[in-house]
Amino acid sequence: MIYDQELMTRLEEFLKENLKDHRLEHTYAVAEEAVKLAEHYGADKDKAYLAAMFHDMYRNLPNNVMNMYIRHFKLPERYCNNSNLAHSKLAASVMANNYDIDDQELIDAVSYHTTGRADMSLLEKIVFIADAIEPGRSYPGVNRIRTAAYEDINRACMLSLEGTVNFLRSKDAYIDPDTIEALEYLKGAKL
Repeated sequence: MIYDQELMTRLEEFLKENLKDHRLEHTYAVAEEAVKLAEHYGADKDKAYLAAMFHDMYRNLPNNVMNMYIRHFKLPERYCNNSNLAHSKLAASVMANNYDIDDQELIDAVSYHTTGRADMSLLEKIVFIADAIEPGRSYPGVNRIRTAAYEDINRACMLSLEGTVNFLRSKDAYIDPDTIEALEYLKGAKL
């Protein structure tokens, strides 16, 4: 096991105190889905669970507090006032700095769970897709991604990224460069 009970107790207490009920339910659902995917693909179940438990720990922060943390951790200014993108970067920074986690694969799985990135590790793909398909998720195309997740995780990632890009373009919203690069990388892999 890569984590101890003290770390898990500390993390779970933080989540219970700082997440809204629906976000806490989502976090546990993502963790369960990540473990199932890890089992299916032969990945480390403990790492998948731990990354999923950290993934949304700062999702409910008000923008002013989030912006303070962004500056504290010297993250790019583009994350200010953008909790959709910033929460993953903050959680990854806190894992490393406040929880003494130095496993780069774990940190990356949390950091890129929202945007994806080119050449994701299997763990990164697992957390990315678990977040997208946990049973509480309901959006156009989710069932197609759920099916693909257990057939070909690369295809599932590509479908999820395509859906995100199309949705953001339809709203004329900002698209993180990591998302575009992740999609282009997967398309280039000729899935």
